Amino acid sequence: MRRAGIEIEFGGLTEAEAAEVVARTLGGTVREIAAFDLEVETPELGVVSICLDTAFRDKAGSALADLGLQLGRAVVPVEVVTPPLSPDQLPEADRLRGALRAAGAQGSREGMFLGFGLHLNPEIAGPEAADLVPVVRAFALIEDWLRKADPIDPSRRLLPFVDPYPRGFVDRLAAAGRGWSRDDFVEAYLAETPTRNRGLDMLPCLAHLAGDRVAQALGPSADAVGARPTFHYRLPDCRIDEPGWRLAYEWNRWVMVERLAADTAALEGLAADWLDYRAALTTTRSDWFDHLDRVLCGLELWDGTCGSDATTGR
Repeated sequence: MRRAGIEIEFGGLTEAEAAEVVARTLGGTVREIAAFDLEVETPELGVVSICLDTAFRDKAGSALADLGLQLGRAVVPVEVVTPPLSPDQLPEADRLRGALRAAGAQGSREGMFLGFGLHLNPEIAGPEAADLVPVVRAFALIEDWLRKADPIDPSRRLLPFVDPYPRGFVDRLAAAGRGWSRDDFVEAYLAETPTRNRGLDMLPCLAHLAGDRVAQALGPSADAVGARPTFHYRLPDCRIDEPGWRLAYEWNRWVMVERLAADTAALEGLAADWLDYRAALTTTRSDWFDHLDRVLCGLELWDGTCGSDATTGR
């Protein structure tokens, strides 16, 4: 059974306040691991981590550093990170989402320059190319639709954290990806997009499977990549303070990607369509979105794919 970890970024609460919400909602006792870094060992889910989400929190301890961290709260999110959850545990994560909202957590669209996100970490089905490449191909081919059908917050578009895959990488995936070995995929990914700042960040997975090659490609920055056997899906906004928004909405959009990856005929058809689109001299970027809108509606990968339901969260 595949599991999935969930990371929720938000403002409006301190990490200590958020940790108390976790303990009240899921049970357990708050423990301080370090300054700005806490955890709650819950009876059912395991250890939930809560922190001020900045690499500078390890500088805490001096008056100047602590002052800077406190001032940074205006734009630096608190992050709650669950352990890998089984499917029957996912509703507990959404119950926690509701409790954080009730306590005053604020999401991406509460102010300018926030850029808070929801990250999903579904475990990979296996370590081979057949387990990885179809999912990355599917995401790359429909990324324009995921971004435009329900646009991410302008602050996240301006910041580099979830930049789209380079068009050249999508070209390579569409043209040759079906026949790639795992080594071919690792080589192409590290050559075309050696950065964490993607809507689907595969570097943690590649660090787990091919750590030496990731270290060679990234140099010293490879130390910041936590190796784990997951798809690190970073694209969604956190809209925790908005009525009607649920974790299930973004989860179902990810499920669309995996369903397309599992439909070989549909995936190959879409790859061929992409190559035709790229070869045409008269097409625009919106033409590809319009084509995706028609194709995805016809495939019925999710009830919310078509029309206005694609952006309501229903």
